[in-house]
Amino acid sequence: MARMHSRRRGSSGSDRPTADEPPEWSDVDEDAIEERVVELAEEGYEPSQIGLKLRDEGVQGVPVPDVKLATGKKVTEILKEHDATGDFPEDLRSLMERAVGLRDHMERNPGDAQNKRALQNTESKIRRLVDYYRGDELDESFTYEYDEAKELLE
Repeated sequence: MARMHSRRRGSSGSDRPTADEPPEWSDVDEDAIEERVVELAEEGYEPSQIGLKLRDEGVQGVPVPDVKLATGKKVTEILKEHDATGDFPEDLRSLMERAVGLRDHMERNPGDAQNKRALQNTESKIRRLVDYYRGDELDESFTYEYDEAKELLE
């Protein structure tokens, strides 16, 4: 399947090994993992960054290869339980940050046609994601506007 808004074809990545329980060398307590996840979220880390930090640094010096295997819950589920989620889903927030940056660049460089297309593609993705999240993660009346996005991200 081709990637959205690009000429490249998707490359097949490696699959994670199928496992239904965490490895024996990673025997960290579930509560300690949840506590660390909430702690990292309060420090300003996004869910994907939290997973990487737990994999690389671990909890109490022991790496956590897969939070869901270790706790039975995804990082985002843990954050929801502890009311530590952000105001927007991570993917939507990062796209909005990109669109704001692209729009700022367009104001400084109005002749940049490639950037104009990149901005159109990014805003198209944002509108598609907003439709997906509307009513569930987002307010029913939410619509993407550049000015509002800029204010929300500051």
